[in-house]
Amino acid sequence: MIRAYKFLMRPTVGQQGALAGMLRDHCSLYNAALQERRDAYRHVSKTTVRYGQQSAQLKEIRAFDPECQGRWSFSSQQATLRRLDRAFAAFFRRVKSGDTPGYPRFRSSQRFDTVEWPKDGDGCRWDSTPHDPVTRVRLQGIGHVRVHRHRPVVGGVKTVSVKREGRRWYVVLTAEQARPDPLPATGSAVGIDMGIASFLADSDGGFVPNPRHGHKATTKLEAAQQALSRCERGSKRRRKAVETVARLHRKVRRRRLDHAHKTALDLVREHDFIAHEDLTIRNMLRAPAPKPDPERPGAFLSNGAAAKAGLNKSISDAGWGVFLTILTAKAECAGRETMAVDPRNTSRQCPRCRHTAKENRPTQAIFHCTGCGHRAHADTVAAVNVLRAGLARREARKG
Repeated sequence: MIRAYKFLMRPTVGQQGALAGMLRDHCSLYNAALQERRDAYRHVSKTTVRYGQQSAQLKEIRAFDPECQGRWSFSSQQATLRRLDRAFAAFFRRVKSGDTPGYPRFRSSQRFDTVEWPKDGDGCRWDSTPHDPVTRVRLQGIGHVRVHRHRPVVGGVKTVSVKREGRRWYVVLTAEQARPDPLPATGSAVGIDMGIASFLADSDGGFVPNPRHGHKATTKLEAAQQALSRCERGSKRRRKAVETVARLHRKVRRRRLDHAHKTALDLVREHDFIAHEDLTIRNMLRAPAPKPDPERPGAFLSNGAAAKAGLNKSISDAGWGVFLTILTAKAECAGRETMAVDPRNTSRQCPRCRHTAKENRPTQAIFHCTGCGHRAHADTVAAVNVLRAGLARREARKG
């Protein structure tokens, strides 16, 4: 299996400048390759330029511009061209499926933050010994950069990437390692229901509070964004304001990831089988369609857009998609099983008599079956129904 490791780098002042120059030159290569593809299609009888053709030109490009393109790793430049090729492949896939195409765009040097080396030892070298407290990564054109390795890297390093986040630099490794031994069986199965009032409710009656990291940081973010809006474009003061806003967003993101990792780890340690809702979060975040007023041409009726915007903000703040991705990955590593089930009517169906009706849920938190009179918390009822559906689907797969 392949596992990723992310470590903080400790470059010197000179190395920071060299790293920034590396990103600028790779960004320039990316934009030039994109321009070539656009011009070939528009002006040369709709000719399509492929990755192989652009990769073959790298030798001439490096010889023509040895100061900028010639000093960096050949394989990292090929990885940048592959990155553009993947962007075009995704574009054509969206066109065929009828989605919004999103043609690949030129990148600003401030938004081009990652360079990848496809193979350890080809333009880069991860130098790490198990008992050496000092770890370094050697990068062509940069030198040996110190790395804060907070945990050991298990397995052989396959790829190396350098990423810039604000003023910090990180090295991201992918290592191939043997699949770890599964955790001891617990004989327990659980269903979980994602929510906003509570982050999740399980079929055993437990609740995980919603930390609302984004909501807690709203005051500071609003003040920072207002200060940013008052700055003149291109000024040094505006650059500092941009860094402040980005730093606050990164802090919220790290807190959200930390909560997701800890919650998923608790579930994986305690249960052998975890059933969850198969949520289509992108559709849940769509804005409501406008309602034209039939009596007044050009006017519109209220469609609840303001309330829906608040709900969408809370859904995004909860980070359900990130959590479910982490939960699936941790369960796979631990030898646990996860199952996604259809979420329709899970909070409206009685777990005792199976009676399904909208009236069974009079409020957000209360479930009261109109058929048999069963009372419970609505989220717990949904988690019980999710577990039942997950177990049924697992048995159907085995059969």
